[in-house]
Amino acid sequence: MKVKVVDKKNQAVGEVEINIQPKEVKNKGVLFNRVVRAMLMNARQGTASTKTRGEVSGGGKKPWRQKGTGRARAGSIRSPLWVGGGVIFGPKPRDYELKMNKKEKRVAFIEALAQRIEEGKLIVIDDLSFEKPKTRDAYEIVKNLNLKKALFVLEKGMENAYLSLRNIKGVEVRNIDTLNTYDVLRFQNIIIPKTVVEKLNGRIANG
Repeated sequence: MKVKVVDKKNQAVGEVEINIQPKEVKNKGVLFNRVVRAMLMNARQGTASTKTRGEVSGGGKKPWRQKGTGRARAGSIRSPLWVGGGVIFGPKPRDYELKMNKKEKRVAFIEALAQRIEEGKLIVIDDLSFEKPKTRDAYEIVKNLNLKKALFVLEKGMENAYLSLRNIKGVEVRNIDTLNTYDVLRFQNIIIPKTVVEKLNGRIANG
């Protein structure tokens, strides 16, 4: 698929080929939902934990006698009704992992990119180099591209670009090696430097 290349002032300077061949995928939205849900669930640590009344320390002795005190019956200070007692049906450590095969994840990634290209929301910029970190210069680029919320995809070694972009409101930065379907779907605008397109094509080819 051909994608327009622009300069820092949003002037067209050519085209570049992104090696995407969209497939006829039925229920594309369902596929996206499954992939994103699996990614978010797999990111959960699953370490939340509470103690039941059997795990709370203390409470071996009956707090007071059954009758004659005028108070409600109580058998243990570990009761969930007491402050400091156990928790009823509280969370326990668990594994939230959802499995998805590699083919589905690859198809979802390619289809998400193809959708952004068809919408004209994937922009290739010819040069995103900075002599030194400068947020003002990066903000001018974002302003010229008419972006309110955007994802900039960089590669290793583009430290000045990362430092320049990271503090701009509505802008997030990802490395091409970690770009995923959720990122592509979450941002309406994807900005990729021309130097990173080759690596993106490698990601598409290798899944």
